[in-house]
Order: sequence, then C-alpha cells, then structure tokens
Amino acid sequence: MDHGTLYLIPCPISDETAPWDVLPAANRAVMDALDYFIVENTRTARRFLSKAGVARPIEELEFRELNEHTVAGREVEELVAPLLAGRSAGVISEAGVPGVADPGALVVEACHRRGIRVVPLVGPSSIILAMMASGLNGQSFAFNGYLPVKPPERLRAIRFFERRARSEGQSQLFIEAPYRNGKLLEQLVRTLAPETRLTVAADLTAPAERIETRTVGEWRRMALPELNKRPAIFIIG
Repeated sequence: MDHGTLYLIPCPISDETAPWDVLPAANRAVMDALDYFIVENTRTARRFLSKAGVARPIEELEFRELNEHTVAGREVEELVAPLLAGRSAGVISEAGVPGVADPGALVVEACHRRGIRVVPLVGPSSIILAMMASGLNGQSFAFNGYLPVKPPERLRAIRFFERRARSEGQSQLFIEAPYRNGKLLEQLVRTLAPETRLTVAADLTAPAERIETRTVGEWRRMALPELNKRPAIFIIG
C-alpha cells in the first residue's frame, strides 16, 4: 500500500487577517481534500479551516494535537500511523508556518524516517517577513527563539548576539512572550551599542503592522513603540 502525504499548511499569523488575504489560492485544493489534521491547537485549527471555507464540514474532520506536551516517540508514531496506511494529513501550527519554531517538526522528522513524502505549502512566516523588511543582512541570519527570562542571563544573551552580529555580520533574530515585549525593547535599547542596528517588527500582516529598523542611538532619542501584548520579532544587525 502506498503511503499518504504529509502537507505542511500555513495559516494567518494574525487573527485579524482573513486566510485568503495571505494564503495562495492553490492551497485550497489541498485543504479541501484532507480529512485528517495534526495541529498545535484543535480549537484554533478548526476556526482557521472554518474561516477558510474548506469543502468538508468541520465536524467530519479528525484532529490530533501535536504541541509542547507531546512526547517524542510513541505519541508521534501514533500520529504518523494513518499516513503509513495510505491516509494523507495536514499539519497546522498555531500561527504561520508549521515546523519552524513549531512542534510540527517532530512529525515531519518521523515522516522522513518512514519514507513518507512531506510537502510544504506557501504561506506567511513571521521570521522571514521580518527579515525581508528589516534591511539587515539576509544572506546570513539566525533565529534564536526566546531569550532567557532571568535578567542576568538575558543580558548575557543580548551581548552575545550583538557580538555575533557585529563580528560575523550575521543578523540575529529572536522573540519574547508578547506581554514582556515592552520590557525587552527597553533593555535592548539600554544595553546595545548606539551604532548597533535594531529592527522591531510587530503585528506582522495585521492592520496595525509596524516594522522599523534604526540604530540604537536613534531608538534612544525617540518614544519607544507600545508593544504590550503585540507579537513581535526583534533583529540585531
């Protein structure tokens, strides 16, 4: 029996954005054909597919969760089992593209081990969109996830990434929990050298989208943007 195919299905980054405003129409045929979805959050995945107007009734679709609580190994193999039996599946992240800064990578890796075809679909990635719009080095960049929460460790991380950006010319991207974004921006502006460039990309693809790259010296001379509870990407370059 032939294996099914694992499709990586992007969804909007912002709840304020309609699916087909940011997704290519070609994705619709794949989404309409599937009845099995491996998702980070069932509730948000159902809402996304409903907004997208998929062909099948939502109540006829099967959802299995893959998130930070999923244990690699037997749980992931259970998610892959239907694909081994010939059923195709779609992976949906909480926001943006699956598999990048996302637990979906676990099931993708399992599919590669099993010889199951993996097909990524086109859609919005906050990391790539921020890098595109930053004006910083897009030939060499690294996404570093979340910075440490404890202030001394976070300070060391900021200084480490600044040294790397300046010595290697490699743009350094990272994120923070939205409710801590304001304090992180304040610390970045206090800590980084005046000539270091800092990009703040907030609410990507949403009506309130704001993307700015300035030297830290320039950031210090202006009122900082209000970032509380606004998803953002930070880039040091």
